[in-house]
Amino acid sequence: MKNKIFINLIVASMIFSLPLTAQFNPEELAKREKWEKFLETAEVVAQTQQSGRLAVTNPWTLTLTKDGITRNALWKNPEGRMKGSIEGWKWEIAAYRLDKYLGLNMVPPTVERRFRGDRGSCQVWADYKMNLRTKTNEKIKTPSYKVYYWNRATYLQRAFDSLIANEDRHMGNILITEDWRMILIDHSRSFRSSKKHTKRLVYGLKGIDGKKPMKQLPREFVDRLKSMDFELVKGIVGEYLKEKEIQAMLLRRDIILKEIGILIKERGEDKVLY
Repeated sequence: MKNKIFINLIVASMIFSLPLTAQFNPEELAKREKWEKFLETAEVVAQTQQSGRLAVTNPWTLTLTKDGITRNALWKNPEGRMKGSIEGWKWEIAAYRLDKYLGLNMVPPTVERRFRGDRGSCQVWADYKMNLRTKTNEKIKTPSYKVYYWNRATYLQRAFDSLIANEDRHMGNILITEDWRMILIDHSRSFRSSKKHTKRLVYGLKGIDGKKPMKQLPREFVDRLKSMDFELVKGIVGEYLKEKEIQAMLLRRDIILKEIGILIKERGEDKVLY
């Protein structure tokens, strides 16, 4: 009997020590406010502007230092049409703030900061091992014991990108940490408000990007989606979203909840929400 209890305790310990989803860990989340202040106030000691085919918005890599801490950050301030696409630096900040409210915890700390006299978004440089493009091109397999959690993270990514109408999610801006957690960057082509992006989701049962359903989602995430209304969202994002962008997002939220309802009816609530 004692041996059985001991074994059960070991199993329970293993289960609760595993991350629920692939995202920032509790220690990193506890430091989030510290990094926000750091991004706003740290001294710029080095700067390099990125260019080329993959750097459409011409962002800057800043090396920041404060109180003995040195960290790189990405600063950008695109606004308007650039190389055929509408870009906006404010959407980077709105995406981060919504990530925090929804408990997604996949977007690195991002704040507004002035650089060279201009306003822009400043995002702490995330530590990662590779991006999804490298994983795919080099045929690197997800470890078998991580597949379950990676799939859940993928469904969360689809839900978030569908909510914010991120039409620029690609393999280069899905980052993978050493321990196989998913980090999401680059949201300057989000929060679309056209009719196209209020009638359909980027992902989903009838997604613009193909049929890629959100098979499993955390109950808390879904509950927070349900709680969103115009005033709540406005309080979260402040000036970083326009009224029409908030309204469009709430219409997409309704579609997401409808699709979740369809999946629950087909598969059962315990198979869809956790």
